[in-house]
Order: sequence, then C-alpha cells, then structure tokens
Amino acid sequence: MRLGFGEYVLDLGTRQVFRAAEEISLSPKAFQLLELLVQRRPDAVSKEDIQRVLWPDTFVAETNLANLVNELRAAFGDDARQSRVIRTVHRFGYAFQADARTLSPAGARTETRPACCVVLGEREIALGEGENMIGRDPAAAVHLDDVSVSRYHARIVIDGAAARIEDLGSKNGTYVRESRVTGTVPLRDGDGVRLGAVALVFHRSEAGPPTRTATRQ
Repeated sequence: MRLGFGEYVLDLGTRQVFRAAEEISLSPKAFQLLELLVQRRPDAVSKEDIQRVLWPDTFVAETNLANLVNELRAAFGDDARQSRVIRTVHRFGYAFQADARTLSPAGARTETRPACCVVLGEREIALGEGENMIGRDPAAAVHLDDVSVSRYHARIVIDGAAARIEDLGSKNGTYVRESRVTGTVPLRDGDGVRLGAVALVFHRSEAGPPTRTATRQ
C-alpha cells in the first residue's frame, strides 16, 4: 500500500519513504513505528501497545521510544509543539495525524481499479492489495479491540477485482452473510461480516480509492 501525505510518499510494500524523488532513510524500528501509527490512524496508540509490537518480550527504557519519535519528526520536518504528522498524546502514546491519501502502486497503469474497505460503525478502514490481517493484535490492518476477537482472527485478500476472506482458526468464528466461514469465501460489495461479536460491512468502490482512508468521526 502506498500513501501520500503532504510532500511525502510512504510505501509499506517496499518499506520506503520518499520526499519527491528523494528517499528518506529511516532506521528499521522507526519505520516499524511509523507503519504501526499509520495503520491505526487516526486513533492514538498507547506506549504499551507500541512496546508490545516493537519490542515483544523485552523491556526497554521509555527514552528508546522517544528517540524513534524524534527520528520520525526530524525526517518529516515535524514539530512536537505544532505537530503535523506525529502527535503526542500526553500520558498515553502517539498518533499519526497527517491527512493521508491512498496512491496507486508504483508503476501501475492509471486505469480505475476497485477500492475496498470495511466499515465498523462510523469507521471506514481501507484494505490494500494483497493480505489484510484482522484481529486483536495492534499491528493488524483491521484492528478490533474486542475480547470475542482472536489476536489473528481472519484475513481478507484483495487480488485485483477479486476479494476473499479466510478464518484463521479463530475461537468464535468468522461469518459472512450469517454463514460460518470454512476455507475461503468470496466477498461482494455490501456483504455483512461478523468476527466473534463484531459486525463489519465489506464495500468495494469502482470509482477508485478514497482520498482519505482515516477513521471518520
């Protein structure tokens, strides 16, 4: 997935960040933090969640996280006091707040391609080409913080004009149109999807990707 914000382009597939044609160098941990914040945008991510994703089963000083945030802010010319990209949520964590837009894959033809998303209440979560993990894990493309949802509950795979969902051995099951998923099941625009007790709606737009893929309040 490629996202544009301001004069920057973030390519999660190639794990690169560009300003115009110039690549910006980030340390692996700084890129991992950026990826997590982007995937959870515009929600704030707690320091505890960040710790679990970046340093699982390892204790590190809080200054390590602060140093990574400073690295990202320096790369994007961001200011902690008047942040445009990485927002500090005092006594909690951080959030990605830039107005991001989905871009076509590098080298792709400019023809209109379907854009896919799932809707949870007022939240609209964009799905990228390829695998989109769904679950309670903070790093999941579709993060569902609900006790009825497994850490890695299911996945939606977008392959050009086709979309399909697969349950990943979840305890409470995955349902499409109220039928339990076994194996993989194709998804159509407007399909109701339920993971444990959480209900989503799958949507596909033939008009192209939305200009903003963040949560809508």
